[in-house]
Formats: sequence, structure tokens, C-alpha cells
Amino acid sequence: MLNKVIDQHSVDEIIVAMPSASIEKQKEVLARVYKTGFPVKTVTSSEVLISNPSLKNSLKDVDILDLLQRKEIDLDDSEIRKSIHGKSVLVTGAGGSIGSELVRQILKHEPTEITLIDISENGVYALQQEIVRKTREGLINDAIKVNVYIASIREYDSLERIFAQHNFDLVFHAAAHKHVPLMETSPQEAIKNNIFGTKNLIDCCNKFKVERLVNISTDKAVNPTNVMGATKRFIEMMLQSQKNTDTKFVAVRFGNVLGSNGSVVPLFKKQIKNGGPVTVTHPDIVRYFMTIPEAVSLVLQAETFAKGGEIFVLDMGEPVKILDLAENIITLTGYKPYVDIKIEFTGLRPGEKLYEELLMAEEGLMKTENELIFTAKPIVFEQEDIMNKLEILKNVVDSKHDRGEIIEALQTVVTTYTPEDNEIH
Repeated sequence: MLNKVIDQHSVDEIIVAMPSASIEKQKEVLARVYKTGFPVKTVTSSEVLISNPSLKNSLKDVDILDLLQRKEIDLDDSEIRKSIHGKSVLVTGAGGSIGSELVRQILKHEPTEITLIDISENGVYALQQEIVRKTREGLINDAIKVNVYIASIREYDSLERIFAQHNFDLVFHAAAHKHVPLMETSPQEAIKNNIFGTKNLIDCCNKFKVERLVNISTDKAVNPTNVMGATKRFIEMMLQSQKNTDTKFVAVRFGNVLGSNGSVVPLFKKQIKNGGPVTVTHPDIVRYFMTIPEAVSLVLQAETFAKGGEIFVLDMGEPVKILDLAENIITLTGYKPYVDIKIEFTGLRPGEKLYEELLMAEEGLMKTENELIFTAKPIVFEQEDIMNKLEILKNVVDSKHDRGEIIEALQTVVTTYTPEDNEIH
């Protein structure tokens, strides 16, 4: 029917004006419409359309997020605010995609002070300038004290000095080496930063009696096939070994976030801008996706449920085929896949799976008060066992061991880790 209408009329652009329709219906219509190859715009909302006499100002271009959006997340903002308001909060990795969004959303709930830590100055500087501007514009309460430190979680003394200066109530830990292929070639750096950096943070939280630490985890920690995922799994194990402590340690596990630094969407857009080809590792590879604001809002909600030792698992919706995502982005940019922009298959990268999992076999899901947040059945780890495993890792990263020996040690301490034999170039 749609193609028939297009054939009968001189169509230059298609406008989808169904803001009150269900998310699923909007996605279905958008998916059909943009495949016609014509420019597509949508109406931002019914309220904007009614209140704005200019139709032009009520329209926006279709974004890939429109095709991946889910029903609006239902949050208990009052509980989140109660948890954060008037508190002293630390965010590690604050200049990154997840860390910076954590800072933005935390500021809305008006902590007494918020402290930002990052080893890289550029991202955290840009965030600091954004906070200054928003404070000047009255969008952020100017009574909130904002502290920014360039520091590495790998340096215990640096962390200890920062903790000693601020009486932190909450710590959100987003600092990590996360690029899978890079960590395959530098496993010792992943271990030093992700595992021993987090150990430093745990020790500081215990020493200074922080209320809660929330660690940002990943679906790659489940039955890991790569170094990054294995280090993230060991972090979860460390957190679950912390018993009878003043600090409640929890992790929140989720999949890929759209638009994060190094994710496929910005990469595809850059490749399209350069004329292609768009590179996909495998025609059948699938991933779970969530927007950064969605993921962070659920992290903040999960924090309010924390009793200590939990691994919270976010409902990521349906997995997305990366090839479909690539084709959709090419089409949304105004090109035809395989005609204007080629798609090349490059082969699975070192440590890469065709699909990710959010749960291990021995973990069962338990519901929480939020339908999009679940708790994995806790697995008990003894602190003495974890300390012995840390000693094994310390020996291999401190000595002149080759990559094979480091991988072997990582397999010893994370028994669910099965290295993928994709070739390392």
C-alpha cells in the first residue's frame, strides 16, 4: 500500500506523525517507511505538535535510536533521590560514556558534593565545562560542590588521599579498560587496571566506611571468552566475597550501550561518512543494546535495592543483529546498502563471541521491584580464596611472563573463562 501511494504521488519526504501510538507500532511503521529510501521525519510529541504552530519546528530526523527504543522505563525517582540527595558521591571513569551520564543524572538528585575521577583529562575536562555552563544557566544547583581529580585507580596512595579528603557515601565505579581486542594483546594491563584497580577501590571503601559501591559490569563477564570479560567476572567475584563489611558491594550487569565511545554506531557512521565500506565482523553476530541514559537510570534504581553482594542484571530487550543495524544506519543516512555503501565481513575479532549472555547456568533470576531489573542468584566466594587468586595474578603481571602464561593464570582464577581461538593479529 505504501509503495503504491508513493508511486501515485510526487513524494519528496515522508513524515510519520503517530506520537501517541505504541512504541512497537512506531518502530514497525518507521522500519517500513525508511526502507523506501525517501527522507523520513517524525513528530517529536503530541504536545509539541499541538503547541507549536510551525510544523517544521515539530519535526525531527529519524535516528537509529528510534528503531531500537523500548517502552518508557518506569523509575521510582523518589527512592533514587532519597539515596543520593545530600550525600557525597564518587564516580570513577567519570569522563567516559557511562561515567559522564552517571554524573549528569546524579546531579539532578542534588548530592552535597560529587567527585569525578578519571585517568584521561580530555573527557572529564569537557564534562567539567558542561557542569559549569549548566550551573551558570540554573540547570544545576550551584550549592553542589564538584571536585575533579586526574588519578588512576591503579595507584592506591592517590585513591587513599582522595578518600581521606572526602567523606564518600556512595561510589559508582565505571573506570575500566573495556576494548576487547586491545585487552587481548595487553592482558596484563587489563588485570592491573580492572582487577587490581578495583581491589584498591574496595580497600578504600572498607577503610573509610563508604555506604555502597556500585560496580558497572558487563554481559561479557558471563562465560567469558576474552580477557576483558574475564577481568570483569573476577571483579564480580571479589565484590561477592566481601562479607560482614560496613560497605555494601554490588554490581550491575548489562550489554552494549548505543553511542558509547568505541561502540558500533559511531564507528558505522564514521565509515559511512568516509564513503564505506561498513565493516561487520560476522553476518550472524548479535548484541543486546540499550541507550546510555536508559542503562544509567536503571543503575541508579538498582543501587536503591542494594543489600550487599548482589549482581543486578538489566533487561536488555531483544538482541539486535549487527548486520541489520549496519543496513539500517546506511539507509537512514540516505544511502542504499551494498549499492552506495558496501558492507564487508572482517571475521570475528580476538575474544569475540557471536552472541553474549547475561546469566551463567548456575545463576537464576530473581525479580526486584522494577520489572527491568533482576538479581542473579548469589554465588558465595570466600575472601581467602579470592586473596590466593589475586596472588596468582600478581605474580604473572609483576614478572616477565608471556601472554600465554598470563592467559593461563586468568583461566585458573576464573574457571568459566574459555579463551576464544580467534586469531590475534
